[in-house]
Amino acid sequence: MPTPTKGPRVGGGPAHERLILANLATSLFENDRITTTEAKAKRLRPLAERMITFAKRGDLHARRRVLTVVRDKGVVHRLFAEIAPDMAAREGGYTRITKIGARKGDNAPMVVIELVREPLSAKKATVKEAEAATKRAAKQSEAKPAAEEPAETPAEDAAVEPAADEAAVESTESTEDAAASDEAGAEKTEA
Repeated sequence: MPTPTKGPRVGGGPAHERLILANLATSLFENDRITTTEAKAKRLRPLAERMITFAKRGDLHARRRVLTVVRDKGVVHRLFAEIAPDMAAREGGYTRITKIGARKGDNAPMVVIELVREPLSAKKATVKEAEAATKRAAKQSEAKPAAEEPAETPAEDAAVEPAADEAAVESTESTEDAAASDEAGAEKTEA
């Protein structure tokens, strides 16, 4: 059984709430951004992100799951054909909620909920690659002591060679530094 949401329902009953959220999701996918109350936007976000995740899968079953919520076939086609490819590199966080102030009549807090269509920045992609390389290096270092005869593939040999070159450069530098400190120590003893 799904965990019930906290707080009062949006609308009157459960069926009305589902219809309100379905209409909000349809409007969001049709226009890329909508202005609504903060409570409705916070309830809409998980539903919209789940629909985008289905659209990223792109198979027939996912399309039918989305059609149970978003009844407009044109909007579903736009979701699968235009929005999902833009979100392919993202692993979540497909929507953004921005507060815009209170509504004039009843002072309800209003927000703009929009789809994040910008591509991921190159910096974030670089950080992910670096983290993945660090994890691979950690796994390799753990695996080497465990195995007495490491069976390396040519790809790993290519990765190990630059590391060996760096180690050789560092040992050369440390040898030069040690020689310089020995000479300085010899000069002090002579003086």
